[in-house]
Amino acid sequence: MLHGMSFSVSHGEALLVRGENGIGKTSLLRCISGLQAPKSGSIELSQTLAYAAHVDGIKGSLSVMENLQFWSHIYGGSNPKPALETYNLSDFAQRPAGNLSAGQKRRLGLARLLVTGAKLWVLDEPTVSLDAKNVLLFLRVLKDHLDGGGAAVLSSHIDLNIKMKAIDLINFKALKSDGNFEFMELLE
Repeated sequence: MLHGMSFSVSHGEALLVRGENGIGKTSLLRCISGLQAPKSGSIELSQTLAYAAHVDGIKGSLSVMENLQFWSHIYGGSNPKPALETYNLSDFAQRPAGNLSAGQKRRLGLARLLVTGAKLWVLDEPTVSLDAKNVLLFLRVLKDHLDGGGAAVLSSHIDLNIKMKAIDLINFKALKSDGNFEFMELLE
């Protein structure tokens, strides 16, 4: 469990959450996303967020386009066609998502962020299953999101080579497991 943590993320900023396996990166990101409640402390959000986890958030029986249309509808977001083009998925628009490779599924999972309209992206290991070319593609999309006034909180074990704040969770590992998350303000 983590203790004594406090941070903020503003428009145009990204925060990299670092730490060894099992230290609490995913738990922290799930708390920020509202999928898990912290045992104490508070998290304040001023914007809608979109969460991308280890599982890509796609339905295998739906086509690539249908998956993006679903997420666009849920968030009241935008036309999915630009997201398909951005992540080089246009040729697979009618293919069932379950028939994609692991890297293509990851790109689809990341493309859905573009249709949400969310200003805050919470990303748990977003580059897993991506080859070097598509890691660079993701970084370009992330940079465009930040340059457009968006924000991101993400975990990664690789050097993403992009300017961002960083927090190492080893500094907040509690000596006892009281699960104390302190105040976090995102998108002030």
